[in-house]
Amino acid sequence: MLGPVILAASRSDRMRRLISAAPVTKQVVDRFIPGETVDDIVPIIKDLTAKGLELTMDVVGEDITTPDQAAAARDAYLALIDHLKELGLGEKVEMSVKLSMFGQALDGGHELALANVRPVVEAAAAIGTTVTLDAEDHTTLDSMFAIHEELRRDFPQTGCVIQAYLFRTEADARRLAAAGSRVRLVKGAYKEPAEVAYQQKHEIDKAYVRVLRILMDGEGYPMIGSHDPRLIAIAQELAHQAGRKLNEYEFQMLYGIRGDEHLRLAAEGHRMRVYTAYGTDWYGYFMRRLAEKPANLRFFLRSMVSKG
Repeated sequence: MLGPVILAASRSDRMRRLISAAPVTKQVVDRFIPGETVDDIVPIIKDLTAKGLELTMDVVGEDITTPDQAAAARDAYLALIDHLKELGLGEKVEMSVKLSMFGQALDGGHELALANVRPVVEAAAAIGTTVTLDAEDHTTLDSMFAIHEELRRDFPQTGCVIQAYLFRTEADARRLAAAGSRVRLVKGAYKEPAEVAYQQKHEIDKAYVRVLRILMDGEGYPMIGSHDPRLIAIAQELAHQAGRKLNEYEFQMLYGIRGDEHLRLAAEGHRMRVYTAYGTDWYGYFMRRLAEKPANLRFFLRSMVSKG
């Protein structure tokens, strides 16, 4: 399986330098990350929302080593929110944040990340939108869930992400599937040991369905993060069985992957949100996109061969 190999490469400084220096890399990265600055991304936001899609915005970057860098990440999100306010698109565009960007891994990181993310959540609420806390590797999740619970006391619309491949996730889903909660379910895109996570695709897919059923049968708002046609069809059936209306759940997919499917689901009346990343520190995000799906890796390799 190439996925674990690619995920290991995502942590390699040598591979980072090699891939970043390849002439073809930027044009392939642009498929998944369509800009480096908030000004770059504004036309994308306007275009997608005009097509009836909603967005969740991710300012990419995870290798935070100082409190000043964490503060800069906070300020980048605040600048994004200022632009959304000017565009009048607060209700159509939310934010996704990784707490590692806000200093979670530094000394005193839990408190630092909470202090940095709170003003972002406050500013988002002020323009009529919200924030979802992305899940990272399993060692960070207790802190993420604690911060999520703390934020929801004042901002109950704050969402979080759970990952189907982790053994703990069914229990997390039962706890989170309460009235007012917003929970995005994904398969998982970090290299996790066999002691904590399913390793085989068929096991992960079965776990995804089990967890999705818990969310659909609960009282919260499920967000289905998947490009898998089979899982999308299962999600629609589970929503029907649970008696959910079309506005009581949503689909989420990545920018640059299955764009026609984004439009098809939106045309059928589903809420369809496009996870759109931008920024200069794209390497880790890009490598996980390659690891998630063999077709992404084939696209990258074909591009390298054709432009080499």
